Amino acid sequence: MEEYKKRIVKTIQYIDNHIDAELSLEKVSEICAYSPFHFHRIFKLVTGETLQNYIIRKKIEKSALHLAVHKNMEIKEICWDLGFSNHSVFCKTFKKYYGLAPTKFRRSAPEKFHRILQTQSKNGQVETVFSQYICNIENLLNWTRMNLKIEVKEMPEMNLASIMSLGMANVEPSFNILIDWAKKKNLFPRENLKMISVYHDSCKITPLDKVRIHACMLLDEKLQQQEGEVFSETVEGGKYIVGSGEVTLDDFEQCWVSLFLWMNENNYAMRRTFPYEIYHSNFKEHPDGKMIVDFCIPVH
Repeated sequence: MEEYKKRIVKTIQYIDNHIDAELSLEKVSEICAYSPFHFHRIFKLVTGETLQNYIIRKKIEKSALHLAVHKNMEIKEICWDLGFSNHSVFCKTFKKYYGLAPTKFRRSAPEKFHRILQTQSKNGQVETVFSQYICNIENLLNWTRMNLKIEVKEMPEMNLASIMSLGMANVEPSFNILIDWAKKKNLFPRENLKMISVYHDSCKITPLDKVRIHACMLLDEKLQQQEGEVFSETVEGGKYIVGSGEVTLDDFEQCWVSLFLWMNENNYAMRRTFPYEIYHSNFKEHPDGKMIVDFCIPVH
């Protein structure tokens, strides 16, 4: 199973980097070095969905975010950027996934929203729900001022040892596997050790049971080759909004929502790289389950 996961990680990274290309089963299975038949079975075993469903979901989720956030972007441009064969196929696929045509979906998207959800209506049709902010904006900003110190600063490039997690529930088990690996390499425990979560999907659009998060450990030097499920990852340096505070796990969602709101209110735009969390303490060692965390959003 470990070898399967190792190859699927490589495959998913390839898909993300070529989401606008023709991603046939034959082409993608070559990356994984399996026959198409065998790869199809392994991919579904590891990810819980077929390759075709995964690719379509990623394309549609990205198009939904563009429609909701980039109101002036032409729908045809979104369609072409994500590699759909034509506008009609895109619209039909989008409506099947969200229950709304792209144009109506864009009109339905509020100026500020927390998450795009899917629910089943009574007649079995998929309906789109834009989950609103946890609380009103004024209260949220007040909560932010009380609980987070927010700065805009340059963050360094980071070399990480990473394990891919599919779904929120699998993040902690992935960290446990990473720590076991680090113990064998005499990398854990050590002074000033930093554990990090890198978000490769947006929780605004990807269901929480499918969101892809990398459980990571900061290294002094780059990992030269993949070792089992552990692979090398480099996080870009540059300008970031960094919200720092001592919070519980239940506060994480509110921290992210408030930081993205702060980003919008202060006219920053997110760069095309991945947001992440840096953990400076362990919630299991705190009597109230709190931990010191930096929440980092890459911006221009």
